[in-house]
Amino acid sequence: MEDLYDKVSGDIKTAMLARDKVALEALRGIKKEFIEAKTVKGGDGTMSDELGVKILQKMIKQRKESAQIYIDQNRPELAENELAEAAVIEKYLPTQMTDAELEAAVAGFIAQVGAVGPQDMGKVMGLASKQLAGKTEGRLISEKVKALLSK
Repeated sequence: MEDLYDKVSGDIKTAMLARDKVALEALRGIKKEFIEAKTVKGGDGTMSDELGVKILQKMIKQRKESAQIYIDQNRPELAENELAEAAVIEKYLPTQMTDAELEAAVAGFIAQVGAVGPQDMGKVMGLASKQLAGKTEGRLISEKVKALLSK
């Protein structure tokens, strides 16, 4: 994850030179979160890839939720800024799964745990959440599991 930290630091310099305020703000936010994760009490001064991906996903989710609130309050200019920052942050996530890939993976997990109906959703979600972390949003995994177990 150090290479991602270094990439973000380098991109901050690039954004400063380009006078890209939106990218600069998003990148500074990422760097702040990474530094906090690395210096957490009881930590060893490093950050795992999994934690880095979780941090990025959390930041994107926060931006999208804020944008929705701004849209609901009729403040499109603020929503636009939040969505632009979310787009910058998304560039640092691993490639996200397509719907077809997600469906195939979830179907495999259902077969693996022997799930037969909606009552087995917890078993499937436990496995799917661990295996697909960083590759897609938890909400999308949950929706796909529900849909496939309801058939």
